[in-house]
Amino acid sequence: MDITEAMERRKSIRAFRPDPVPKEALREIMEVALRAPSWANTQPWEFAIATGAKLRAITEAFTAKVGVKATPDFQGPEEFPEPYKSRFVSLADRMSGAVKARGTADQKGTEWYLQGRRLYGAPAAIYIYTGRSFCHQSSGFNVWPVFDCGMVAENIMLLATKYGLGTIAQAQAVHYPDVLREMLEIPDSKVIVLGIAIGYPDWDNPINAFRSEREAVDSVVRWYGFD
Repeated sequence: MDITEAMERRKSIRAFRPDPVPKEALREIMEVALRAPSWANTQPWEFAIATGAKLRAITEAFTAKVGVKATPDFQGPEEFPEPYKSRFVSLADRMSGAVKARGTADQKGTEWYLQGRRLYGAPAAIYIYTGRSFCHQSSGFNVWPVFDCGMVAENIMLLATKYGLGTIAQAQAVHYPDVLREMLEIPDSKVIVLGIAIGYPDWDNPINAFRSEREAVDSVVRWYGFD
């Protein structure tokens, strides 16, 4: 599989089969993913990879926190100015239609929301974190470690396609960092950036037929100096 095919295949998976992901496959993915670029080769990323009883305990703890305010180490956006709002609303509308198309009770209201906290049934998760002191410096917030973590996350998700695995990058997976710190023994000196649910997609589930839209190239790219 070449890189173009991997990019075209990658999508957010929202229903996984329960089949376990071999540790060997995850190790191979991680070994290559670590070739991601970073500011001055600082390689600011660290990872906790969970499966089995440990992951079930995490998702159960997250599910039990329904109604409890999320306290992620990195807050999500509070406002969506245009054109971002229109894209977000379009995604929400289309996703709602895809969820209803499944036609079963667990997509309604809170139950569907809880699927995110349960990592959509993924049998494994990769949690990415970085140094607190590298992000929060005396001169202000240093965004580059988080940016670099995003690049290694993309590598992981692209490489997963080679093994027939699907992924979904989730801010929701790190909404309660206190749970993750306790269960994964992540020290307070680290800030938790993102969770990636990973496993074998359940292609029989109609939700996985959903694919988000992308803007046309010429609506987001400006060209200079070309004939």
